[in-house]
Amino acid sequence: MSQIPTPRIGSFIVDHKGFLKLANRPLSIEIQQLENEHIPTGIHRDYTYSTVDSYLADVLTFHDNRFQYQPNAVNNLGDCVFQLSSLSAMRAISKSFFQREFRRGPFVFSLTDLHPSNIFVDAGWNVTCLVDLEWACSLPIEMIRPPHWLTNMGVDELVPSEYDKLRTEFMDALIAEEQQMAKKHNSPLLSDVMSRTWATGTFWYTLALSSPSGLFTIFQQHVRPLFCTEYLEEFNLIMPFLWGRNVGRIASQKLSDKEEYDSQLQREFGLEFQT
Repeated sequence: MSQIPTPRIGSFIVDHKGFLKLANRPLSIEIQQLENEHIPTGIHRDYTYSTVDSYLADVLTFHDNRFQYQPNAVNNLGDCVFQLSSLSAMRAISKSFFQREFRRGPFVFSLTDLHPSNIFVDAGWNVTCLVDLEWACSLPIEMIRPPHWLTNMGVDELVPSEYDKLRTEFMDALIAEEQQMAKKHNSPLLSDVMSRTWATGTFWYTLALSSPSGLFTIFQQHVRPLFCTEYLEEFNLIMPFLWGRNVGRIASQKLSDKEEYDSQLQREFGLEFQT
């Protein structure tokens, strides 16, 4: 699939005339989950993107919106400061991870929800079928990663030294497959791009972007150390104020939201227990 570039970042639809068109937003399961919680993403259904920058800006925005609109987004003031610091830094360093030469493509079709239970194999472990592909969409080639689940760990639980062993095995297989294929397009080899994104840390940055709940741990453990390993106290003291204006008021509101959420949750369970 990576050898057939797509013209834009987005998802395919079948229009009213029965034609397949790349005319919908790049709908990932994360976007759907946020909207199910009534959190606005700012990515309308008919949005497609012609540049990595414009798409990245909207992805960062829906992470900001999760913080702002999810009633139980923070646990306490320290957690609030930590999240705001991470979100501010993720926006500030975004341009450090993407090659300018790929700013307008190539974009490639990607199976964003591909995991072991969606892969059917025969007795010889040959892949025979893939299912549950509704979250497939066209993405920047630098956002295509080796599967994070190779070590059966969550996105925010990966141990680089352990994961890299299986990642290397996966990459060896991918390189061998690409060498056997007759290259018919001018797109870069996916294996070359994946190797570079691992070496530069883009792998971790895009992995953080893919997980609203895992972003903060991934940023702290794998992204932030690429830029600064010291001054953590100073970092958390300054960075929250760069997230937006009136941060003190916003933090106070988030703590109030959490208190109201907890009270409402207790009331709901209290009513359930009484019945």
